[in-house]
Amino acid sequence: MFSEQRRRAWGPVLAAAVLLAILLALPTGYEGALAYQNADRVRAEVLATDESSIVDTGLIRTGEQRCTVRLLGGLFEGREVTAVNRLTGSLAQDKLFAPGDVAFVVVSHSGEEISTVTMTDHYRLDMEALLAGLFLALLVLFAGATGVRAILSFAVTVLMMWKVLVPCLLRGWNPVLVAMALVLVLTGVILSLIYGFDRRCLAAVSGAALAIAVTAVLGVLFTDLLRIHGAVMESSESLLYAGYQTLDLTRIFMASIFLGSSGAVMDLSVDICSAVYEVVQKRPDISAREAIASGMAVGRAACGSTTTTLLLAYSGSYIALLMVFMAQGTPVEFLLNYKYVAAEIVHTIVGSFGLVTVAPLTALTSGLLLTARRGAAA
Repeated sequence: MFSEQRRRAWGPVLAAAVLLAILLALPTGYEGALAYQNADRVRAEVLATDESSIVDTGLIRTGEQRCTVRLLGGLFEGREVTAVNRLTGSLAQDKLFAPGDVAFVVVSHSGEEISTVTMTDHYRLDMEALLAGLFLALLVLFAGATGVRAILSFAVTVLMMWKVLVPCLLRGWNPVLVAMALVLVLTGVILSLIYGFDRRCLAAVSGAALAIAVTAVLGVLFTDLLRIHGAVMESSESLLYAGYQTLDLTRIFMASIFLGSSGAVMDLSVDICSAVYEVVQKRPDISAREAIASGMAVGRAACGSTTTTLLLAYSGSYIALLMVFMAQGTPVEFLLNYKYVAAEIVHTIVGSFGLVTVAPLTALTSGLLLTARRGAAA
């Protein structure tokens, strides 16, 4: 019996570790699609700067900043060269460098000779790695083995997105079907890491999958009804100009709706399934109907806060846009009718449908599955 419990508990960890190893070795197919041919993208230390060619016009800065840099990698490591930082007048895209900064530069060359060196951006990977390391250490320190499982699920999710979802979308595969398959696989992996291979996992996965399916159907339907084009997504037009004119941006937008809400749906399904499980453990004689009713009660309490979570998550990135509308005195009806706002309304409300439906669906699946065998450990 002990070995069976160990298999159920650690089987998902082994399966997720194998999947992680496969994903690490899996090529995306776009490794050779370099934006810069005959060029090195390397780190460089800024030694000195020259801003004499920069023109200031109010908030707008144009012209060129010239930087003397020491290359920290690549074919010309250690060489001191002059690099150009071109300013286009965009506060979002432009950046200025100072002596002591470390930056990424693109070194264009022909054989042994350097043609040009272009500044691209500040080097941030070291601080990002530090931030991630602190988070992972805190997670393991606080949650122990559960934290390790969470890190494993996080790594699998990132690699599934980068090495499976994105390449498939670039190849023109149906975005809705690809995203749905990916979400279902991730739901199974993540929830099995939480529960192991037992009835709780099956109950939570079933409820979450049904709710995500509801979200997908509504997302497709209301994107068409509201006539929202997928170009509302940031950087989508740049993707078309990069040679991917055949991509269906609207379908990709539809997929992003249920993809974005799937995490909250899984979270709520775990809450309800765990609550029903505890009730069944305390009262093994409870009927399926009573267990479902208990799950429904928990779901009603949780739905209010989780829908607000989605609203804050989606609207946070559009604070500046809302400020522009208010500063210009835009009427509310015009604001709500604007396509970018309509797109966020679809994201929020359709995603909230998934959160509201996952509560009764998970309560139903948990009540039926966890009371199926009286007195048995799920």
